[in-house]
Amino acid sequence: MNGLPVPPPAHIATVLALVAGALSGIEAFALAGAAAPEARSDSTPAALEATHLPPLLTLPGEHVQLRFDAFCVGGDESVEQTDCPATGSVFLRTRNRTSTEIALNATADSRGRYLAADVPDEVSSDPSGFSYYAVLRYGDATAVLPPGGEAASYTSVPLERAVRVDLGEHSFGAARPPDERVAAASWGGGREDVGLEQGRTQTPIGASGFDVDPTGRVYVLDEAHHRVLEWPRSASHPSRVPVSVSGTIGDLSVGPDGSLYVLETSGGESGKPLVRRFDDGGRELETVVVAEQTASQIRNGPDGPIVLQQPAQQWMPIMPSGVPAGGSEQRRLGRTARPLAGGRKLTVFRTGDELRVALTNGSGVARAWRIVSGSSLAEVQLAEPLGNRVVVVMRVYEEGRDEFVALVLDDTGLVRQRSIAPNDWAETAPLGRFRLAGGSLYQLGSSSSGAFVDRFDLGVKP
Repeated sequence: MNGLPVPPPAHIATVLALVAGALSGIEAFALAGAAAPEARSDSTPAALEATHLPPLLTLPGEHVQLRFDAFCVGGDESVEQTDCPATGSVFLRTRNRTSTEIALNATADSRGRYLAADVPDEVSSDPSGFSYYAVLRYGDATAVLPPGGEAASYTSVPLERAVRVDLGEHSFGAARPPDERVAAASWGGGREDVGLEQGRTQTPIGASGFDVDPTGRVYVLDEAHHRVLEWPRSASHPSRVPVSVSGTIGDLSVGPDGSLYVLETSGGESGKPLVRRFDDGGRELETVVVAEQTASQIRNGPDGPIVLQQPAQQWMPIMPSGVPAGGSEQRRLGRTARPLAGGRKLTVFRTGDELRVALTNGSGVARAWRIVSGSSLAEVQLAEPLGNRVVVVMRVYEEGRDEFVALVLDDTGLVRQRSIAPNDWAETAPLGRFRLAGGSLYQLGSSSSGAFVDRFDLGVKP
């Protein structure tokens, strides 16, 4: 995960917290697997799973190696081989080239055996970038990464004119207070409270998702009470919209027509996440099963809601043009860059303590930034365009403490920087703590007394 070790997955779902906690939904970690036929000998795994970190944004002259960690899952789904002797190939393509197959070579380091391929310089240096997918095999078991294969390949884009932003060492303890608290609710069972789930050895969970519409109306998902609380702009008391959710941690997105989209981390008989769509009165309209095993974000795309899914670690449409999409269609249309209005795309890639951000269009990279930090970087919570600028919110940390940093970037570099206290006493959707609306930044926070939403003025106009 963009500079962090990748553990062997006991189950794909068990590594979601690590995936979501260490990288943004628009960053570049992937975990993929595909089931093989049921009839097998004892020496053949029931399934082959793999982890991979796609190099989404590269620098001129940078050596590019593609690494895949393979895991053989036993027939009873309880035994895994971390040194799985898989083989495989990578299929590379540039805009002006036909597909090139490169064999993956087995090697090992302190983490164990892995498969790797060096991307030829003439491919990695191509100004238009390159795309690729991999096929791994062991016996009858096969894993394709990403699962959409050639139709949904990973894409790597070169950054030839990125603006460098050096943040230096972060000064902890200097976070400024918010400009306004726009919503607040106590923990409890009252009409205006939010539910809290906790145990002696568990992290408290409550108010797990939120969104803000262009008018400043705030929506908080109160999953424990199976409802959404709504605060119109400047209102001190919320209205209540009952929604038929299962009560698990969920993310929330409000569509342009007022529809409420709730991404639930688990739901149906398959155990996969679900997206439920409700009208503004809480009537359930559709339910869509997410194609992959886990999911961390739901956002509005140019053609309907999109979900960041794992193992693929790609944005996949759930209801393109308003029509619910099946699993194969979601995978086929998956993309590592987040689609934006007007044909633009946003790509964010963290490597160590450097963050690379690129806005692309049909002609290639339109704007790009290299954000270098003297402090350790964790997940990117938000990356959104704001007019001709981009707003990024990421977590910085050192031993024993952490804060969020909000950055406003334009063609010249850093326009604004603001430190924000984490305020994450209760667990939420892992990448759902911030929203950008109307030129303001909003944070979903919590304390031992309740949940709240704060507004921060970024000092720039949309």
